[in-house]
Amino acid sequence: MADFFPEVAQLAPEDLNLLRDTFHRNNTIDVETSERLGVKRGLRNPDGTGVLAGLTNICDVIGYNRKEDGTIEPIDGKLIYRGIDVERIVKEALDQDRFLFEEVAWLLLFGELPNAKNLKHFTEIIDAHRELPPGFPQTMIMNAPSPNIMNKIARSVLSMYSYDDEAEDTSLESTIKQSINLIAGLPTMMIYSYIAKIHVYDHGSLYFHYPIRGLSTAEHVLSIYRPDQQYTHEEAKLLDLCMVVHADHGGGNCSTFADRVLSSAGTDIYSAVAAAICCLKGPKHGGANLKVMKQLDYILDTVQDPDNDAEILALLEKILKKQAGDGSGLIYGIGHAVYTISDPRARMLRDYSKDLAFEKGFGRDWTMLTKIEALAPIAFEHVKATGSASAPTSTCIPALSTAFLALPKNCLPRCSPLPAVRAGVHTVWKNLNLRIGSFVRLTNMSAKITPTSRLRNVEVHPVLA
Repeated sequence: MADFFPEVAQLAPEDLNLLRDTFHRNNTIDVETSERLGVKRGLRNPDGTGVLAGLTNICDVIGYNRKEDGTIEPIDGKLIYRGIDVERIVKEALDQDRFLFEEVAWLLLFGELPNAKNLKHFTEIIDAHRELPPGFPQTMIMNAPSPNIMNKIARSVLSMYSYDDEAEDTSLESTIKQSINLIAGLPTMMIYSYIAKIHVYDHGSLYFHYPIRGLSTAEHVLSIYRPDQQYTHEEAKLLDLCMVVHADHGGGNCSTFADRVLSSAGTDIYSAVAAAICCLKGPKHGGANLKVMKQLDYILDTVQDPDNDAEILALLEKILKKQAGDGSGLIYGIGHAVYTISDPRARMLRDYSKDLAFEKGFGRDWTMLTKIEALAPIAFEHVKATGSASAPTSTCIPALSTAFLALPKNCLPRCSPLPAVRAGVHTVWKNLNLRIGSFVRLTNMSAKITPTSRLRNVEVHPVLA
């Protein structure tokens, strides 16, 4: 960074040490005090479940049943969009070989599946808004590049405020227009930010491809990312699936909760969405993908026989005991605050990605990841006696999928399409629904709700060509 901003002042080491020590001396709260006062550290209940933190009828995440005695019964996870099981929507789309992201965007925004006419028109609207405002790539992206793509995307979203004469208008009509521009423009911002990073920091070639009309969002991402603009249908379908299963995940995770907090203050949509992206930049949220890949490389290098489950299990147990790996005691990509037995996103991605993984030369990696997913709960049971609540999450296969799509490892995870689209786009519909609903002062805990009638016997109607 000093090469680009040499004028930034630096603190002398002795001054920094003085300030650090003084801060530590006067800013520590012990764990016992938090427990005595009932503070939910890390927003977790004593049984490991998440703290209720919002109301939403957009998305529900189901991972266990709560018994009458207050204990939980682990079940296979379900991800519900507007009362519809996402696995059912995905299966239908795969059977019909159609792209799904735009359809799911309509569902999450407006509360129902679109008919053929509405879907066609909505797709055309998104398609027409993908190009950034004139001069935006040069002025807002190239003039101030960043080595961290999520940082650059957040700043780009904030910059959109300057291009919107109605940026402070929080009416429904204005928010819908702003949401469409963000949903359509975020993938373009993301790729342009990555290309600028490659050019400035890695001394690579600079190119900004214009959007090609008539493509799905997944095809658009790959088209403007690849230098030759070439991609296969299966690559685009995998990216589309990744975006669909990460389009929403309830109202209580870090990025969406940040959006809710800022929206409750009545601020503009660009500030709220940028805050959500900044949250997903963190290694304890979206940054987990990079940890997954680093740990996978370590395990592949350490295990002598990748077909020997006993050897893999022994290494996982050492990792949990902080005797191997990075010393954190964590198996990255394993364990979730809600999902217990399984994460539906991981199931869908695992099933669809296998053939492409082997085709692209990542069969060894895919096989090891699936072995880790299967053996990790056993390792937890041996070491921590918590095997039943150690479901593989959706960070494993998406991290590997980024490699399938030819994105270099140094852009994982904060530069890849998956977390960028997830952070920016799915907070747009959270923001939109917050603005049309009642504003709640976010000092009280509340529950995620989905109307019971929408969870039972919901029919998924195919969208005809």
